[in-house]
Amino acid sequence: MRYSLRIVLPIFFILSGFTTLPSFAQDWVHTGSNLGSAKIRIAAADFKPVEADPQTPALKAAFDSTLYGDLTNAGIFDVVSKSFTPQVTPGSPQEINLAQWSAAPANASMVAFGALSATAGKLVVYGWLDDTRNTANPQVLGKQYNETASIDMARTIAHRFADEIIYRLGGGINGIAETKIYFVSSRTGSKEIWSMDYDGQNQHPVTHLGSITLSPRVSPDNSRIAFASLGHEGWSIRMFSLELGRLVSFPAGTAGGSNQSPAWSSDGNKIAFSSSRSGDPEIWMADANGGNARRVTSFRGPDVSPTWNPRTNAQLAWVSGRTGLPQIYTMDQDGSNVERLTDGGYAISPSWAPNGQFLTFSWNRKYGPGAPGGQDIYVMDIASKPLRWLQLTHQAGTNDFPSWAPDGRHIVFERSTGGHAEIWSMLVDGTEQHQLTRSGNNYMPNWSWK
Repeated sequence: MRYSLRIVLPIFFILSGFTTLPSFAQDWVHTGSNLGSAKIRIAAADFKPVEADPQTPALKAAFDSTLYGDLTNAGIFDVVSKSFTPQVTPGSPQEINLAQWSAAPANASMVAFGALSATAGKLVVYGWLDDTRNTANPQVLGKQYNETASIDMARTIAHRFADEIIYRLGGGINGIAETKIYFVSSRTGSKEIWSMDYDGQNQHPVTHLGSITLSPRVSPDNSRIAFASLGHEGWSIRMFSLELGRLVSFPAGTAGGSNQSPAWSSDGNKIAFSSSRSGDPEIWMADANGGNARRVTSFRGPDVSPTWNPRTNAQLAWVSGRTGLPQIYTMDQDGSNVERLTDGGYAISPSWAPNGQFLTFSWNRKYGPGAPGGQDIYVMDIASKPLRWLQLTHQAGTNDFPSWAPDGRHIVFERSTGGHAEIWSMLVDGTEQHQLTRSGNNYMPNWSWK
């Protein structure tokens, strides 16, 4: 049985009638992430194998494909197809002919290239990025990596080199190639927390609790995961240490009632969550060690799914049913200055952008019996007056639980089609949608902070 807000919330919400939305202008709003600017045309040459070690071909293949994929997924590059690049493997600045790469059909403005060797269990990679138009002083970046030789490490080095390129050419915004996505998967028979690389590789379980876990949220320092877990006494907020590989104490999450949907502040000092310990589900807050729990909201109707403004740590967005169907609201962390953002339909699962200006959430704007609406992912500019929003998914299953990547350019989300749930990612303008999971049912993704 699937436990999600679409199941939990109707227990509380009155399902009769809804307010028709006004006609918002669906203009794209820039996220301050360079997305939407002219893309840089970049080529990634296959790296030159230097040693004849038996490991080298497999390591080189993993490195080359990972680097190409990372640059393609970045959202800011027009990556030259391998079929258009010169059939050469320059291993150093002395070996590259920039005119070959700047000419048709490659027409590359930038080219990444280098050399790779594996000897005595060590992997050494030299990587460069050159500006093909600046023949007098072409080098933009030069890096050397020395690590233990393995396929996983070849991928890791490629991620690091890609992130260096993305940082240099993408306006000083860190890349996401080394980030992780945490999610819930049922593929082992129980709903456990899993982890994967940002591109869907290296999927593996984190917890082995044999219970039902929901809403994993990784801490800003990547040391702990807060989540909701169903036990003998109902739903509790639990804490799992990634460093220790086990559960650790979080007293605020087990103090009675049904406790759900934890959220970290970006300084790692506080956790907000929903708890019914005082009657209705309300938004509560506690210190990261589980102490000093206090209630933030106090209104008839359920309040769930808090998310912090990561720029200020002084403002929360959340879902409230105080007017009937669930809607997205914002408030200060003390519960003051409440503002409703959505007007009508069925709006849930907010996630705040890194720059604090945008929210992404799941919204069925035409919710109701016989209505033609669908559950889709939207992004809203909460700083604009009037509020502006953009629909990102269209007529492709039920879309829920979006989570913003730390680069502000990507969103991960859950898509259910035919009763089957998988994790997908996309750029924040709704393009480049990619399915990341393909085994079992997979829910509620959360992108790491770094």
